[in-house]
Amino acid sequence: MKDISFNEAVDRSVQIRELYHQLERKHHEKEWTVEEDALAFLTDAGLVGRLTMSQQGRWTMKGETMPELEHKLGECVWWLIILSERMNIDIADALDNFLSKTEKKLQA
Repeated sequence: MKDISFNEAVDRSVQIRELYHQLERKHHEKEWTVEEDALAFLTDAGLVGRLTMSQQGRWTMKGETMPELEHKLGECVWWLIILSERMNIDIADALDNFLSKTEKKLQA
């Protein structure tokens, strides 16, 4: 397993999204909106649910579950990075704030 830094993940995610934007402009004359990106994330998150059920033996799906589940989990992280970038939210700060707040709640 390769260990990449969070900052590297953000940088690579933004670069990949720009390549997708180029394809969107080429094939559809305009980039997806933030709302369309959010819908794509939700679609992939739903697939994570089905794939998880399949991996746990509670749902039958065609094909190999684990490679697709791993891909969709990574894609969901990617989408969260992209959504935060497009809405001018520092995802690293958001994660740190969430973790700190949640730790305080649970330790109280």
